[in-house]
Amino acid sequence: MSQQKGSPQKLERGLTGRHVEMIALGGTIGTGLFLGAGRSISAAGPAILLVYIIVGLFMFWMMRALGELLLTDPNRATFVGFIEKYVGPKAGFIIGWTYWIGWITIAMAELTAVGNYMSFWFPNIPIWIWELCFLAILYGINIIAVAAFGETEFWFSMIKIIAILAMIATGVIMMVLHTKTSSGVTTISNLWQHGFVAHGGRHLLSAFQMVFFAFLGIEFVGMTAAEAQDPYKNIPKAINSIIVRILIFYVGALIAIMCIQPWTNYSAGKSPFVQVFSGIGVTGAAGIINFVVLTAAASSLNSAIFTTGRMLFSLSEGKGYAGKLNRRYIPFNAINISTALIALAVVLNFFFPKNAFDLVTSIASAAFVVMYAVLVFAHVKYRRTADFKNGQQLFKMPGAPVTNYLTIAFLIGIFLILLFTPETMPTTVLALVWFVIMIIISLRIKSKK
Repeated sequence: MSQQKGSPQKLERGLTGRHVEMIALGGTIGTGLFLGAGRSISAAGPAILLVYIIVGLFMFWMMRALGELLLTDPNRATFVGFIEKYVGPKAGFIIGWTYWIGWITIAMAELTAVGNYMSFWFPNIPIWIWELCFLAILYGINIIAVAAFGETEFWFSMIKIIAILAMIATGVIMMVLHTKTSSGVTTISNLWQHGFVAHGGRHLLSAFQMVFFAFLGIEFVGMTAAEAQDPYKNIPKAINSIIVRILIFYVGALIAIMCIQPWTNYSAGKSPFVQVFSGIGVTGAAGIINFVVLTAAASSLNSAIFTTGRMLFSLSEGKGYAGKLNRRYIPFNAINISTALIALAVVLNFFFPKNAFDLVTSIASAAFVVMYAVLVFAHVKYRRTADFKNGQQLFKMPGAPVTNYLTIAFLIGIFLILLFTPETMPTTVLALVWFVIMIIISLRIKSKK
């Protein structure tokens, strides 16, 4: 399966426009909306709508910075190459390996989640059997062709979209009909009748980090540029539609949820989707939402196999086993290594409590804040080079460099919230320790060279 000598180290462009758009959409919609919205509504009340809009704006600016970088060289296997080029090799080394390890741990957690979601219907079948089955299927999809991966992500995203549109449609119909519920009448005034900001705003800052985590993975579309058909058309189209998707899918769904019944009726520990559909008499509402979150977890796992394979290939390109493509121009060896590490979750679940993965993924999530900030900083550095001044200047980031600095300041603010919030302080400190270790390793590698 190894690539033949003399063949080009170039990934196949097998992702169509609809694949790229749905991958971008899938990166912004995950279990954070379906399961975590109850917690964020309880923390902020209807003010959570403004939090989503604010965070969404900064995420859009980050993606526009990424988009401008991608179109300067859409043949790069990953966006980390731009960090290496404009911030420095050490920064590229640190961010690249952190991103790879981060997605490996996220994949392990998602694989565990898949097993748990399947046990909802099949409680007597061991979870590890479902984990192996899903991992084997998604691994097979990833090594067939990049188009197979794109098609799978297309349908995974479609399921999530249908669930959200069903929620929005339910809310609109119930408001038009003034449908009565156990807590009153469905009306838009439910957004402010019980107060717009929960708890006097005491938990509003913590809501920002909750919403930020819901957007983790939004950068995933940046991993597809080297394999997208007509990237100069499809990448800008996918990125520009992010702000619309945020307004429709996040803000629209949350408005519907809080109009159907007052926000005070939602529990932080339960999915508001389940509570709404159960409340209006949809039989099997819990099972339906369980299927949706199973899809979201499988989508994240599928994306993780794709991402870790491409990232490891990029980090090892032209060097050793992991830095080669096979005859179908897929980083087959890098996917093998990454999938083997992800599969360790099946073994580790026998020996460690399930919350061990929650700890590790929390560290990875805190690290993503740093990675996003470095990515935006790479765009600042790019704008100061001859590449920008003498180049075609395609898909320019609006308002740069002011929007760059505002986005970096926002990300620093999120990191400080994580650092000084008791629940997230330990994992944020561990993320800092990780970066210190990676800096030391990068310096030692440089000194050896």
